[in-house]
Amino acid sequence: MTTFADIQVALPTAGDETQTLLGALDRNRRTFAWKCLGLPAEDLRRTLAPSTLTLGGLVKHMALVEDHHFTLQFDATMPEPWASVDWDAEPDYPWTSAADDSSEELGALWKAAVDRSRDLLARTGLDQPAKYSEWDELPNLRRVVVDMIEEYARHTGHADLIRESIDGLVGEDAPR
Repeated sequence: MTTFADIQVALPTAGDETQTLLGALDRNRRTFAWKCLGLPAEDLRRTLAPSTLTLGGLVKHMALVEDHHFTLQFDATMPEPWASVDWDAEPDYPWTSAADDSSEELGALWKAAVDRSRDLLARTGLDQPAKYSEWDELPNLRRVVVDMIEEYARHTGHADLIRESIDGLVGEDAPR
């Protein structure tokens, strides 16, 4: 099972730009995983009224966002399950389909997306322009990393509230 302990953090105290950005991204990933993973499936389906957000939906959404931002934009192909989704018929697929997935499946899906992103980041410089984007201009990898840090920060806030309602877990840094 994927847990927050699977995510190593190397946020340097005085690193260069790349080390600092990638360290901040991994720190956000680790905090997100700490809030969302390692719970039974029934807890991943819980909501906090009036929202319909679930921890499982957040995990599946972030797996999609990892693959969209890094895999699609820089390698121009989407892996499964995303490649087979009829997005016109199921625009909320990650949010709604997560209820059918086990905790292990969601963790593995997210971890695989993070691994693909890390692989790209290890072989590509921050100045590398994307091959594809919905924007008028192609962003470089630096911009995409900053966007991912923001995305994790926003959704970790959602996860904080849901997780606290489940078992009282609070805090901003996962234990080492």
